[in-house]
Amino acid sequence: MREVIRARGHEHVAATHESTFEVTTDDWLTPAGDCIVGIEADRSPADFDDDFAVACRDPAATITLTLETADARDEIRARGHPDLTFGSDRSAVVRTSTYVDDRTVAVGADAAAADLDRDLVAALAGGAALTLSLSVE
Repeated sequence: MREVIRARGHEHVAATHESTFEVTTDDWLTPAGDCIVGIEADRSPADFDDDFAVACRDPAATITLTLETADARDEIRARGHPDLTFGSDRSAVVRTSTYVDDRTVAVGADAAAADLDRDLVAALAGGAALTLSLSVE
């Protein structure tokens, strides 16, 4: 199963956070938002298909997250968690930890914002269009 979020970068994308990355529906970003890699997302976790959410609640689920611009791509692997609610109508957060709130879409990720390909980050800081694909197995 797969879900796709389309967003865009912003001049303040720094991607320096060491334990999360986030895509938000907000249309603004301050320099303090060091985990945010995309704004103006066209969807939030609350929009995801119920079957996708159920599949992600399996602690044995593998969630593959692919971030793509026209010129750069990165892939992160994470896990599901039984407490994932997909309730947020504002932002999707991927975490290296096991912390879960209504914004969390995956935990135990093998990378955070600080680990993302720097060509991808540069493109996003230049305002590039971003496609975030989430696939669950």
